[in-house]
Amino acid sequence: MLMLDAEAIMNQLSYPTLVDRLRVMHLGPKALHSDLLMESTDAGDFTSHFFVRAGWQPGQAIGAKIVSIFPGNNQARVWPSIQAVYVLFDGRNGTPVACLDGTAITYLKTATDSALGARLLAREGISSMLMIGAGEMARHLITAHCAIHPSIERVYVWNRTPAKAEQLCQGELPKQFGQVAFSAVEDLAQYAAKVDLISSATATITPLIKGEWLRTGTHIDLVGAFTAEMREADDECLRRASLFVDARETTIEHIGELMIPIANSVINADDIRADLADLCQNRHPGRSSADEITLYKNGGGGHLDLMLARIMVKHCQSKQDQEL
Repeated sequence: MLMLDAEAIMNQLSYPTLVDRLRVMHLGPKALHSDLLMESTDAGDFTSHFFVRAGWQPGQAIGAKIVSIFPGNNQARVWPSIQAVYVLFDGRNGTPVACLDGTAITYLKTATDSALGARLLAREGISSMLMIGAGEMARHLITAHCAIHPSIERVYVWNRTPAKAEQLCQGELPKQFGQVAFSAVEDLAQYAAKVDLISSATATITPLIKGEWLRTGTHIDLVGAFTAEMREADDECLRRASLFVDARETTIEHIGELMIPIANSVINADDIRADLADLCQNRHPGRSSADEITLYKNGGGGHLDLMLARIMVKHCQSKQDQEL
């Protein structure tokens, strides 16, 4: 069985290549997928989560990602807050094929998912981006969006703790994207109202992005919310935007970003115009005008982990064969 650690997975393929291959994966039949989510709150008032996300492309591959999310680890600074392992099986006979670092797969899958959404929905030639949140996922999202949209010239980063935003802006990103100016900012409303692309990766349950701030033509990439209580955008944001998701089955009835406004009759399920399969298979044209506000909910289901694991295993096996 092939064993791939984080070093063997990261930086093997560029985000444009990953986006291209993920798009091709969406041209086939939809994969089966199922999630298990458990949570527990400790004495320090930290709520931790345990995920099992499974995907099955019949006759091709089966896989499951097992994830622990312990936000209290950020305080101890000994262990990462997100840790995971991914196991891939042959879909023809159920034989284990590979074991992969699940955290690396999560970072790549999440950023590639958002970048594919932005390629299909954001305006051409966008020049500015606001990143809300400065955790580890933020670096990967910024990298993916800048790689897919080389026209981006300015990236602003907002975080509840300004020092973390500053740290992100002074790290590896300026070296990687020399043509991009990175700035930590403190006025969220001001910068949300002036950028072409907003990407948000937080664990908030109180919406941070207000629809009244948005200018026409903005693309919103919502990544953070993954439970029934979490949401990053307010009701007005959902009313003003054309709504898209990566998969209807893993978002509409599972994530507070959509569940809460649907329950409150702010929107209904039919307001979700398309998912990635619809967009990749040209069943929906995506953005209809330069003035349209598009909102993409990145739910990151187990079928997407399966697709990324298959992409990475195929690449690494091919690379090993060439080296023999």
